Amino acid sequence: MAIKDFNSNHQDTIQLIYFALILISLWAFEALVNPLILKSKLRHTGVNLSFIFTALPIQLFMIGNVLILCTWTNHHRWGIVNWIPFHHNPWVYYISLFVLMDLCEYTYHVIMHKFDFLWKFHLVHHSDLKVDVSTTTREHPGETLIRTTFLMLWVFLLGPTSLVLVLRQTIQTFANITAHTEFRLPHRVNKIIGLIFITPNLHHVHHHYQLPYTDRNYGDVLCIWDRLFGTYAELDPNETVYGVDTHMEPHINTRFYNILKIPFQKLNRK
Repeated sequence: MAIKDFNSNHQDTIQLIYFALILISLWAFEALVNPLILKSKLRHTGVNLSFIFTALPIQLFMIGNVLILCTWTNHHRWGIVNWIPFHHNPWVYYISLFVLMDLCEYTYHVIMHKFDFLWKFHLVHHSDLKVDVSTTTREHPGETLIRTTFLMLWVFLLGPTSLVLVLRQTIQTFANITAHTEFRLPHRVNKIIGLIFITPNLHHVHHHYQLPYTDRNYGDVLCIWDRLFGTYAELDPNETVYGVDTHMEPHINTRFYNILKIPFQKLNRK
């Protein structure tokens, strides 16, 4: 009972610990596999981790609002989930909500790419010239606010419980961090797993510096939406170049304060 009470009262803390453990473990593994670049990797990681200090306060504040909204929707039995047949069955309830929330995240990702004002914040994440697990934390605080605002919209529309959000966030965190790791799956393994899930191989394509690949593989956890809506693509690892073709200057992309200013500068699209 004490463990259950702790979990319900310290969800944010548990999620942060979980996030940190996965991030540190995979980062250490990357460093062990290629120790010759440890110095540059530390420098690169230091820049990306700096975004935690600007985004975390916003994230924690907004998640509090998300949970309040979540309580309201459940109290009033509001949301699309209440219209799904057999939604009282736990399997139907959790699976349908997970799939619907994943579709919402796919939609959010597409929107961030298609509107210039939003893209200027999201391209901070894409501007990383080297993708590894630390790239997961490279999110402008402006995008943190936008992303969690969209999450509030999804909660309002779908009506999930807080437990669904926690389970979803747990899986999403693992998927996002592993998708940014330097390691790629063997071709045959990727072909199988990539039928349903976003893999590092597929997400690396999304981080290629040029269109049309920047606008491919938007999936969050599942890649079924990319296949369904025609945004799926593959690219040979040897041809993959990270970054954004309009922001390839190392003196900007490797300095925290210069990166923070990107959304407030004139946008050039090639």
